[in-house]
Amino acid sequence: MKKNSSVFMYSVGILAILVIIGIVTPKTLESVTANVQSFISTAFGWYYLIIVTLFLITCLYLLISPVGRIKLGKQDDKPEFTRPTWIAMLFSAGMGIGLVFYGAAEPISHYAISSPMGVTGTPQAVKDSLRFTFFHWGLHAWAIYGIVALILAYFSFRKNQPVTISGTLKPIFGDRVQGKLGKTIDILAILSTVFGVATTLGFGAAQINGGLTYLYKIPSNYWVQLIIIVVFTFLFIGSALTGLGKGIKILSNANMILAFLLLILMFTIGPTMFILNIFTDTIGGYLQYLPNMSFRIAPLNAENRLWINAWTIFYWAWWIAWSPFVGIFIARISKGRTIREFVFNVLLIPSIVGFFWFSTFGGTAISLEAKGIANISGLALEEQLFGVFANYPLGTVMSFVAMILVMSFFITSADSGTYVLAMMSLNGTANPPNRIKMIWGVLLSIIAIVLLYSGGLLALQNTMIIAALPFSVIMILMTISLLKSLSQEAKELHKTLYTKPKRT
Repeated sequence: MKKNSSVFMYSVGILAILVIIGIVTPKTLESVTANVQSFISTAFGWYYLIIVTLFLITCLYLLISPVGRIKLGKQDDKPEFTRPTWIAMLFSAGMGIGLVFYGAAEPISHYAISSPMGVTGTPQAVKDSLRFTFFHWGLHAWAIYGIVALILAYFSFRKNQPVTISGTLKPIFGDRVQGKLGKTIDILAILSTVFGVATTLGFGAAQINGGLTYLYKIPSNYWVQLIIIVVFTFLFIGSALTGLGKGIKILSNANMILAFLLLILMFTIGPTMFILNIFTDTIGGYLQYLPNMSFRIAPLNAENRLWINAWTIFYWAWWIAWSPFVGIFIARISKGRTIREFVFNVLLIPSIVGFFWFSTFGGTAISLEAKGIANISGLALEEQLFGVFANYPLGTVMSFVAMILVMSFFITSADSGTYVLAMMSLNGTANPPNRIKMIWGVLLSIIAIVLLYSGGLLALQNTMIIAALPFSVIMILMTISLLKSLSQEAKELHKTLYTKPKRT
């Protein structure tokens, strides 16, 4: 219990210091985080591009490798959740608010405001906008989540290690993961998770505020967002206290139903043929240019490099910062799946659904803008989705459903976050005490509020990118640890399969 409490206390202490600095000198916090973020994006952009692509290659290798038949658990373990519920839970935790927040906003930004290739408002800009959106939300993103989740599930359910980040590194560091080294690793993972989840809560509050502003003329400012976060803090803590099998499960299924309803409504009422055509064409472009996009750093074009820093590097940092949280959560619900089944479902199904989502909402926004029907790009980022709905029948209904969906995703993300943080801070315990979950729930909300106060969404993004860098190194070590352990299992599996029985 000593190790458990020390990880918890150190993590809370570090975050408390940050909160105090953010309250006392918000401009200092904003300035420092902006400068550090700028340095990381400029100096380590190449590093992020390479490691994230290597994570994807590792996942693809595991998908086709003979070790794919290995179960995440004992050979007779059965999955705890049905496949539809399992996919709904991992999808809600993995993307959630981000899909709604950026569903129309990212494609329209790439088309009309700042193109990845430097030319806006053209037919080629339409293709580029969706292609790079697919890139940011597709295989690379889910490879980051998938590799962390797979490693955690493998070591916890098959190797009987605690569900902690440090526990996955035992093949490399041995018993040292039980001491100060392990504590440091777990604290870094907790800090990364807190900033990743806090960023998402900030986006959620801004999106809800944006909807209220567009529909009901309620002011869009910090104080409204603060009230939103406070109200939803009570809701998601209440959900978290009901446990994984109740609150999160119910909300995850509700999220998928609402998201599917919103998607079908927009697809049916919107420019259906354009959506289908742009979806099909963009998949081809995405697969064709995937290697180029994966390593694109634009060393000779300053404008394009700034775009890469603002979008691609930001996203890779966001996914890495979220990966301990999403990874532990997905690992917790994936016992009994084979490695091949796990990688296939985690990598491909959410990516394809996400592609169709962005084709529908982003394609509709671009269609309105290109035809001169509406100036979607002129709206605030958090209002653009509602601006799209306003141009179609049932727009008010879709706006209302979108608001409910964002609220539900807000609660699910925060609910899952409090559960996972409680697990991480107590050495991977499967059923952390409610008081610990409450502490993390309140602290998550306070962090989001302080970062919004010190610099709005930009401060949230900056802090998250900073937190992601040290954890990316831990992810590399975790991947090496997994491959080392699987290599040993592969040798044992080969002996079992191909050793001929002795004649008697």
